[in-house]
Amino acid sequence: MLNIAFQMDPITGVNVNADSTFDIALECFTRGHAIWVYGPGDLALNGQRVSASARKVTKLQRVQGEHVELEAPQELDLHTMDVVFLRQDPPFDMSYITSTHILEHLQPEVLVVNDPRHVRDAPEKLFVTHFEGLMPPTLITSSEKRIRAFFEAHGRDIVVKPLFGNGGAGVFRVRESTENLASLVELFAQISRDPLMAQAFVPDVTNGDKRVILVDGEPAGAINRVPAKGEVRANMHVGGQAMASELSPRDLEICAAIGPELKRRGLVFVGIDVIGDYLTEINVTSPTGIQELRRFSGIDVSAMLADWIETKRAG
Repeated sequence: MLNIAFQMDPITGVNVNADSTFDIALECFTRGHAIWVYGPGDLALNGQRVSASARKVTKLQRVQGEHVELEAPQELDLHTMDVVFLRQDPPFDMSYITSTHILEHLQPEVLVVNDPRHVRDAPEKLFVTHFEGLMPPTLITSSEKRIRAFFEAHGRDIVVKPLFGNGGAGVFRVRESTENLASLVELFAQISRDPLMAQAFVPDVTNGDKRVILVDGEPAGAINRVPAKGEVRANMHVGGQAMASELSPRDLEICAAIGPELKRRGLVFVGIDVIGDYLTEINVTSPTGIQELRRFSGIDVSAMLADWIETKRAG
């Protein structure tokens, strides 16, 4: 039996038929492992010791509204855990970054999935830029002038989005005219000092934004997320529809290019986004899509992850 803690958003509010963290926790609980849950705000670092106000899971089942029973909160020494899953959703802000610094103090005695230092060093839109030839034409800048020049250079059809956004929030397609670009850049600047990302629009997005799941650097499977009519965003919470998909030769080529580096960095559970022939994001913070993948293909990523941690801790 392993002692496993999940740093996650509140488990009481999850959708049991969609949430990937719940699915992983359920698989581990069903195997007889002891499970605790806590949020990033429950973490504390006292000297070199990491603790959390955590609750032990006494019941976990796939019945919405009756899916979890928890003990009262207790101060849990996380150094007594075998595994800690870092699974809270973005935003990837200073709070998120601080939690990765704190969790580093658990290593190497505790297995942290994904490795917190490399989660911190692999922002999902920036990490992709280290792999030449995989991305669509991309510009990262705070300059309206540079975005205008990029717009002209790439067919007057681009996508502009916040560099540290998630879930499709703040994604705009700019085409034919830049008459609203100044207002758009000003709006982003009022919200954040972070640069923007501009990318050449990839028409293949109308056919779907493919989510490929990798486990320890190896492709496990894929689903396709098709945008709703009139949308360029394929994220499921904004109306994108999940559909069955196979791994294409290009998908496998992309996975072969990035997989060894993911494995080297301890980025065990990763979801990449592929539009047409292009890799657009490498999601290392809190990848989703594993329940949809199992429904469409029978591939059980939660079981694969449980097998992986059991083998790792046994070694």
